[in-house]
Amino acid sequence: MIQSLLIANRGEIACRIIRTARALGVRTVAVYSDADAHSLHVRMADEAVHIGASQASESYLKGDVIIAAAKESGAEAIHPGYGFLSENAEFAQSVTDAGLVWVGPKPDSIRAMGLKDAAKALMAEAGVPVTPGYFGDNQNADFLQKQAEEIGYPVLIKAVAGGGGKGMRKVDDPADFADALSSCRREAKASFGNDVVLIEKWIDAPRHIEVQIFGDSHGNVVHLFERDCSLQRRHQKVIEEAPAPGMDEATRNAICTAAVRAAQAVEYVGAGTVEFIADASEGLRADRVWFMEMNTRLQVEHPVTEEITDVDLVEWQLRVASGEPVPLKQEELAIKGHAIEARLYAEDPATGFLPSTGRLEVCQFPNQPIRVETGVEQGSEISPFYDPMIAKLVTHADTREQAIGQMRGGLDALTVWPVKTNAAFLYNALAHPTFGEAAITTGFLGEYQDELIATGAPDAVVLGQAGRAIAERWNTGPLAGLSGFRLNAASHRTMPLAVDGEEYDVRADREPVCDVHVTVLDDRGVLVTRHGRTFAVMMKRGESVGGGAASNGAILAPMPGNIVSVDVSEGEQVTAGQKLLTLEAMKMEHTLTAPFDGIVAELSAKPGAQVQVETLLARIEAEDT
Repeated sequence: MIQSLLIANRGEIACRIIRTARALGVRTVAVYSDADAHSLHVRMADEAVHIGASQASESYLKGDVIIAAAKESGAEAIHPGYGFLSENAEFAQSVTDAGLVWVGPKPDSIRAMGLKDAAKALMAEAGVPVTPGYFGDNQNADFLQKQAEEIGYPVLIKAVAGGGGKGMRKVDDPADFADALSSCRREAKASFGNDVVLIEKWIDAPRHIEVQIFGDSHGNVVHLFERDCSLQRRHQKVIEEAPAPGMDEATRNAICTAAVRAAQAVEYVGAGTVEFIADASEGLRADRVWFMEMNTRLQVEHPVTEEITDVDLVEWQLRVASGEPVPLKQEELAIKGHAIEARLYAEDPATGFLPSTGRLEVCQFPNQPIRVETGVEQGSEISPFYDPMIAKLVTHADTREQAIGQMRGGLDALTVWPVKTNAAFLYNALAHPTFGEAAITTGFLGEYQDELIATGAPDAVVLGQAGRAIAERWNTGPLAGLSGFRLNAASHRTMPLAVDGEEYDVRADREPVCDVHVTVLDDRGVLVTRHGRTFAVMMKRGESVGGGAASNGAILAPMPGNIVSVDVSEGEQVTAGQKLLTLEAMKMEHTLTAPFDGIVAELSAKPGAQVQVETLLARIEAEDT
């Protein structure tokens, strides 16, 4: 077994690899950029090496620097994770040339599957069904347009290099072909340095089905069944599940056999994914599933396969890279239950899914039975330099319906603030009847996007639970149980609350609600999460006294915000309740007051300054101190 491993990646996949390596007794080495100096994967590893500036091109994409880090740290192997250099054949070759172990397929296998046109030609030769289209070398625009006409519109123009939806255009009308081709080529050239394209027949009711395969250096190849990755937004996967709903045994056998045949054609070693497109207009059928491409690495969605097979794919990678055979034979592998993965992104669906960056002031993930794969924690920074994924949430249950229910419950128990997330979008997708009926295609999220994006004011349940939580925090004396008590009617209490500047008179609920998660924010408010949406619910301005004051006289910022005014000076004598300064946050002004009579012994707050939660703004000392 490999004894020391450098992970040439960051974030959740680096943390994921470190956990398995540690369980196997393998020493781990992390690499990090300037932006990741304090990241979770850096602290988890046994050793960490700085490799450059925050931009990926100056750090995680510098293969020579990573190899030097491996040698410097004494690592004997490199695991690339996914993304960055994971499918770079030249980097893989450089690793082996440097005398290190490459935890991945052979460079020749990566090259064979690296370009979609060459891969399709190779698969057709191996007897694997491929999507109808043109995959040849002639890149003349007029010739390609003629090919598109012969294939029949609509067609898909696709860059032969790269992925993630870049360099990809659907064309419905022959009159639009030339412009679409030019646009596709420009994007492909900018993204991958290669503007070669192929033309495919557009599938009207497409489902994205992929098969996890695994090979070793002894000639063995097995499959670990299929995953359905049809829920995509702009060709980026959002929700994945295994096994594929509606998959019969005949179709499963056909697609998995084809995947194994594809891997054998390139003498594949390690973890890989063979991706297929299925025409689901009449359900899944063996004669309507075609090869798209092969990803020569571990996939983001690999946990759903692990959940239904009881296999640790990272452990398999390390064992196979160490020269061992694949741990299980095909007949020893079986599907157990159903698993779903949802990708939690730092983005705001209400603003066109723009990335949301900043500090995770509150980051609370759900507990078991939800599996959480993440590279962040409360206090971490979401930077603009890398993929905005915060975490992957994974559920596993006996049935698909139970797995969906667990995931929805997990999203109710998730609180991230003030960074925006797609949690409510995920919840609404999972709750949609079409998803529940498994009547899904790759167009599902686009078709229903407007109704999946959650907007609008908080509902009565959210406000009521916020009122309940705030009332409980304020009423801690001997008469707390009588709060809202009335002789002639049921007890209740009406509270003045505000959300995003909108004010509400709220009747505080007396009983908790199971699908609402409440987190204390500060002395004036709480965070309330329901169905993936998180609201900061605050007491109205003027309703709190001494907000943000610690018992020792420290005046702390109750939340991130902007200091509007400072009304005292250092050394000034103040009385209890006197206004000290005003903080603007969440579209509201919050007055911070003196907790007791005393002197302003310390004053760091300055008008116009941006402050983070719990920043020391001032300190009041009692007069007798």
